[in-house]
Amino acid sequence: MTEVSDREPPRRRVPPPARPARPGGRRPGPGARPARRPAPPRSQGPRVIRLGSPRPRLRLVGVALTLVLVAFVVRLLQVQAVDAGEYTAKAEKNRYLSRTLAAERGGITDRNGVDLAISVDANDITADPTLFTRGATKIDDAPEQAAALLGPILDKDPDELARKLRTKDTRYVVLARRQIPQVWTQIKDLKSTLADKAGEDRTAVNVLAGVLQEPSSKRVYPNGDLGAGILGWVNADGKGGGGVEQQLQGRLAGKDGEIRYAQSGGRHVPTAGSTEKPAVAGSQVELTIDRDIQWAAQNAITEQVKESRADRGYVIVQDNRTGEILAMANAPGFDPNDLSAADSAALGNAALQDAYEPGSTAKVMSMAAVLEENAATPATHVTVPNRLHRGDRLFRDDIDHPTWYLTLNGVLAKSSNIGTILATGQLGTTQKEANRVLHSYLRKFGIGGYTGLGFPGETKGILAPADEWSTSQQYTIPFGQGVSVNAMQAASVYSTIANGGVRVEPTLVRGTKGPDGRFTPAAEPKETRVVSEKTAKTLARMLESVVDDEEGTGTKARIPGYRVAGKTGTANRVDPATGRYRGYTSSFAGFAPADNPRVTVYCAIQNATKGSYFGGQICGPVYKEVLEFALKTLQVPPTGTSSARLPVTFTP
Repeated sequence: MTEVSDREPPRRRVPPPARPARPGGRRPGPGARPARRPAPPRSQGPRVIRLGSPRPRLRLVGVALTLVLVAFVVRLLQVQAVDAGEYTAKAEKNRYLSRTLAAERGGITDRNGVDLAISVDANDITADPTLFTRGATKIDDAPEQAAALLGPILDKDPDELARKLRTKDTRYVVLARRQIPQVWTQIKDLKSTLADKAGEDRTAVNVLAGVLQEPSSKRVYPNGDLGAGILGWVNADGKGGGGVEQQLQGRLAGKDGEIRYAQSGGRHVPTAGSTEKPAVAGSQVELTIDRDIQWAAQNAITEQVKESRADRGYVIVQDNRTGEILAMANAPGFDPNDLSAADSAALGNAALQDAYEPGSTAKVMSMAAVLEENAATPATHVTVPNRLHRGDRLFRDDIDHPTWYLTLNGVLAKSSNIGTILATGQLGTTQKEANRVLHSYLRKFGIGGYTGLGFPGETKGILAPADEWSTSQQYTIPFGQGVSVNAMQAASVYSTIANGGVRVEPTLVRGTKGPDGRFTPAAEPKETRVVSEKTAKTLARMLESVVDDEEGTGTKARIPGYRVAGKTGTANRVDPATGRYRGYTSSFAGFAPADNPRVTVYCAIQNATKGSYFGGQICGPVYKEVLEFALKTLQVPPTGTSSARLPVTFTP
């Protein structure tokens, strides 16, 4: 029996209908993709365009905008947070300007308060180079056009001005310093003319719009060349270029201040506020010079230098009691108001800067040593031959003469070289010892050292140590050859004798007056005892013989009513150009009243080429003129006593 199963019988898989064959009769194999149905025939109606999706484009734009915004945010954070200090500093630098406020330079006066150097209002002409660029002016050659207009007014080279106006990376250049107010007025008028023209014609340009001015000051010397060698001058930078202006630069200049202010277009914006550190004015300097005596000395030496056709000359007037210099004149001189017209050889102060052999005016130091060492007295007999052989040389006096029978006083009165050699030979048992003694006195008189003035360019002269004196020097130095001095040193020697044998360092400055009006006197000068008062008084009487005695060489220096002491000098001169002896140094030195000295005068003239060259002949009259004027100006009365005439000669 057959069992009937409950399960359904398996279904038979029915194959799919056959696909039509591909062209070419090939039937697709198992697993092949069905062939694409042929496209329906194209419709003859209009074509329909389907729009693409906008989302990709929107996403792209969104990403781009996001990146830009991120960049801006990062930059903003950098500017406001990371680099905030740097940008603030740059902004401050561009917005604010700092300018120096020049301190007013202190004046210089004479001992009586008369102005010798003052500062007057002036202007520094400045410019903002950014206002001369093409972007500011719309023209390429604005600097050249402006320079061509400013050159004649400022007396400057237009090329130099144009170069300054083209300066990059700055808004401030100085075109000219310390111009008088009239110069700025002229520039302002020209700027106004150009501005009016630019207003009428829009194609025109005011090329001077960027030219500005700042208040300044200008140094003026009211007396022209008077005392120029003492005063010096102020250079273009506002600093002393010589003389007292240079020596006392720190006191005269004061302290500059500073102002910081907001600006726009190079101009001060008053509403933006400013900070200012005021300038402190310089001190006023009062000199020991007396203007009137300075004028008399300068006039006298200038006239004599011209008449003698000499290279130069100097006159010094000194108060022998205090050491104060009342006059220091040089010829030729210069006008510090206009250095362009000055001879370069005349600049400076030759009375302190020239070193020369003094000649016979130095014999007074030799006589001082002889008297102080008790080697002789004014009445000591000295037999003076026409020639004297010493070392490798044969010495003579300025004139040929028979044997002279002179006293020591007569040796000085007649200015005998031979007599001086014989007298100084008594200073030691040997010539070397005598040399050392004489050298010590020369040093005490200030020879071979600075005067104490501290003046710019001052020379201390030349004095070799005694053990280095050559064979000829040990005999020529006693009468003033082979040793070099400046005029102030020579004058100081006679002031020392006039002051009773005490050397007082010369002074040019009495004191200073600060901005607060307080006067500060100069330090007391150093005093040194050189010879005794007895020796000094004896020398004064001996120097009177030079002027009063008919056999003396200084008779042209006599002043009626006054007892005058003096000494002539005529020395062979070393030519600075060749280093050889050529010409002469003529001099005269002394003081008055001889018995109660108050004023010392020293005069020297270099290389007189016309007329006489003897010191008594060409310097004696200058000495007399200046000394007489000084005595009257200072109201020094005659003493009323008679000179004690010392013997000049003796009978053998």
